[in-house]
Amino acid sequence: MAYLGLGSNVGDRRANLQAAVELLWAHGVVVLASSSVYETEPVGEVLDQRAFLNACVRVETGLGPEELLDACKAVEKALGRTLAGEDGYEHHGPRPIDVDLLLLGELEYASERLTLPHREVTSRRFVLEPLLELTPRLVVPGAGPAAEALAKIEGQDVRRAGLPLDVGP
Repeated sequence: MAYLGLGSNVGDRRANLQAAVELLWAHGVVVLASSSVYETEPVGEVLDQRAFLNACVRVETGLGPEELLDACKAVEKALGRTLAGEDGYEHHGPRPIDVDLLLLGELEYASERLTLPHREVTSRRFVLEPLLELTPRLVVPGAGPAAEALAKIEGQDVRRAGLPLDVGP
């Protein structure tokens, strides 16, 4: 069981999120449930850009952490995302899709490419609100209850903007 965070602020944002869900199936990632879709202001280094639509999905897969990350990156690439190291990449810049591996079961993992739980999972309201919608008693490995982390976050406007994504095969 794993949780992925989805985000888009370029083009038809909701269609991009839905397309990511559908492409995950082709990579051996079974999407079991989706949170509602939320609209959020950009965070990070580039604040002057369109608001994001975000959602979290609960997935099931036999893939290991690096392979699941590869699947997430393949979905991003297929939907037009410029990846790190490619010409035109802008860290925290506008993007048609972002697929972040947030949690993989109880696993705590670190490599050059990946840290689990995701480094920002307990500091971003736009991640915690949809995660808690999916799993209200979620405990983040090594960090404790997600609800406690959410209670400590100030600011970061997040508003529900739509129904959950379709997760059927």
